[in-house]
Amino acid sequence: MTLTDIATPTVFETVESEVRSYCRAWPVVFERAAGSRLYDEQGRPYLDFFAGAGSLNYGHNNPALKRALLDYLADDGITHGLDMSTTAKRDFLETFHSTVLEPRALPYKVMFPGPTGTNAVEAALKLARKVTGRQTIVSFTNAFHGMSLGSLAVTGNAAKRAGAGVPLNHAIRMPFDDYLDGRLPDFLWFERLLEDAGSGLDHPAAVIVETVQGEGGVNVARAEWLRGLAELCRRHDMLLIVDDVQMGCGRTGDFFSFEEAGITPDIVTLSKSIGGYGLPMALCLFRPELDVWQPGEHNGTFRGNNPAFVTATAALDTYWRDGALRERTLSRADRVERALLDLCADDGRGGLSVRGRGLVWGLEFTDGERADAVCRRAFETGLLVETSGPRGEVVKLLPPLTATDDELDEGLGILARSVRHTA
Repeated sequence: MTLTDIATPTVFETVESEVRSYCRAWPVVFERAAGSRLYDEQGRPYLDFFAGAGSLNYGHNNPALKRALLDYLADDGITHGLDMSTTAKRDFLETFHSTVLEPRALPYKVMFPGPTGTNAVEAALKLARKVTGRQTIVSFTNAFHGMSLGSLAVTGNAAKRAGAGVPLNHAIRMPFDDYLDGRLPDFLWFERLLEDAGSGLDHPAAVIVETVQGEGGVNVARAEWLRGLAELCRRHDMLLIVDDVQMGCGRTGDFFSFEEAGITPDIVTLSKSIGGYGLPMALCLFRPELDVWQPGEHNGTFRGNNPAFVTATAALDTYWRDGALRERTLSRADRVERALLDLCADDGRGGLSVRGRGLVWGLEFTDGERADAVCRRAFETGLLVETSGPRGEVVKLLPPLTATDDELDEGLGILARSVRHTA
């Protein structure tokens, strides 16, 4: 039998690895996409409140980004360039500096690691250890930072950690904001360990944190908690790393999710929507005095994805030259929150709760089975949403930031009907 003899979709089951996951939840073959919608081979539309796991903040095939990419390719622009200097990279760096860093008085140097979020996290962890000469990294309960070994070591999810096959060392876990339901003062345990010479805690090199834990269940850190964490890091000579891979690029309203708290992390990781179009791209940002890398000391074949530089530049030019997208996202946050709170109040089974920021929201159920049933029903009626949280108990909403008001209302309506269907 040849590959051409195997009919779709059987080929996915016959040839592709068992590791595939999203296609099991959404068992259709998608053919095209535009804006906030995907279309399967039969032409059926699906409203996308998944958005490439946060990689498509500006929607599918955004016209402004697509035009820039097509023009670049038509002119034989460089596709692969390692870390060579190219016009596409120069345009991106200049635009990123003028639209993002300079207006926020952020002094960061920009590093291009490999093109994924976990590549950026690995670079951040390696740099923190190199700068401080220490090994231990502090992360938080229910954190998710990636699937490579260093990133898994600072990830909380037991199922994902189990895939490592080796010990995941040099990391220690601390409770995330409200993990203990407000019964203890913030950082009481953490600070006590740092100050007690008998605690057994080696002085950490850094603390890595998500301001909103997307995969962990849409757990939102309060601004005052983040400020307290930044101050704790300063007092105890630990670098603060903010993982903004999923929550950056406007997902919470501001370009960076930490802006609301008024803090300046030492290191920031970005990926997913930084490329704008869904093309692989990642950044590791850090204060200039931390730039102690030797040439080539951390590299990667695909760290210079020039087509992604082009679409990233177009995204910044289109959406971040002013504050319109930020204001639109924050106003829509109120709209989504009101709808979800009404849904919780009307639920016959009770036990529903909601949390989120900007355009990332989680609807928490008492068990993962019902959350999964809601996602299945939503798919059957034309909406893509996924579950998150340690038990898959949270339905997570990540609509494109460019979704229209009508599309938001349509998706929220499908979700509400799916919740009622499982009541």
